[in-house]
Amino acid sequence: MFISIHDLELRTLEFRQEFPPEAIDLLPDVRQQGPMRASGRAALVEEHRGKKGVLEDIRLVGEVEARLEMKCARCLEPVAREVAASFDLLYRPLGVDAGVDEREVGVAEAEVGYYTGEGLLLEDVLREQVLLALPLKAVCREDCKGLCPRCGRNLNLEACACTTPAPDPRWSALKDLKEKLKK
Repeated sequence: MFISIHDLELRTLEFRQEFPPEAIDLLPDVRQQGPMRASGRAALVEEHRGKKGVLEDIRLVGEVEARLEMKCARCLEPVAREVAASFDLLYRPLGVDAGVDEREVGVAEAEVGYYTGEGLLLEDVLREQVLLALPLKAVCREDCKGLCPRCGRNLNLEACACTTPAPDPRWSALKDLKEKLKK
């Protein structure tokens, strides 16, 4: 759904959209299960800069929810997660802040995004919000044993035949020093 500056000059835009799986490209290891639902509104916000300068910012307020599947960070098995996020975003035309002398960026300005052309795609905004709502590392369960570092077997499903773990080569210099000190 394209949110156009020209449409927003006429009226506030209310949206309630459902996006089927694969409609919004997420990360390679993240799959959408079922529809992604989004609702909210887009409005034009005029920001006055000086006597003649007026910026047309787009303000997006809404919510997005989806059921996603990603891989467990320990064992690589699929993990399903419900993701929900609320957002209140401000988008400004790209380049309007260019040429401004170096200055400190305030908290409010750090929350500003930029758009090019005559508007922005709702799908791009939702993709960003869903990815930000994902956990950094998802695990299938708290006591997940992960994969054997030597043979790669899933230790949650079966024990591996590996007897002793391979020594970490980073410790070999200390091991050599220990042997020399024993003599």
